Amino acid sequence: MRIGNLAELTGTPVETIRFYEREGLLPAAQRSENNYRLYTAAHVDRLAFIRHCRSLDMALDEVRALLGFKDKPQQDCAAVDALLDAHIRHVAQRIRELRALAGELKLLRARCGLSHGADECGILSGLNSGAVSPAKGAARRHVRGAH
Repeated sequence: MRIGNLAELTGTPVETIRFYEREGLLPAAQRSENNYRLYTAAHVDRLAFIRHCRSLDMALDEVRALLGFKDKPQQDCAAVDALLDAHIRHVAQRIRELRALAGELKLLRARCGLSHGADECGILSGLNSGAVSPAKGAARRHVRGAH
């Protein structure tokens, strides 16, 4: 199948498929005589695996590591367990950060309750003066790299 068919079948944008190929997550497709990429059922399965991992908020490095284990099924899966445990800790940390962020946004929102000119807006004043501090660790990236 061609890349458009793969995209439609899996609900994945064409550019994302090309990106996964460039990143080495999806093996390069063979080319037809007219240079179209030709994909197989194995590409569909691998892309579904990648997309499921990404839907679980896994970073590309995590997906890459899991694919490495998937490609070598004889390996011990203790490292897979460890990777997932680390990801679970990351998700728990992110939840704590997001709860703190929600709390700070609510405090900021409470600064302005009436309709008036923007020059008197408590929210803008709070943002301008830095009265509401950024959430601890809010700028931190994913444990294993950027998404």
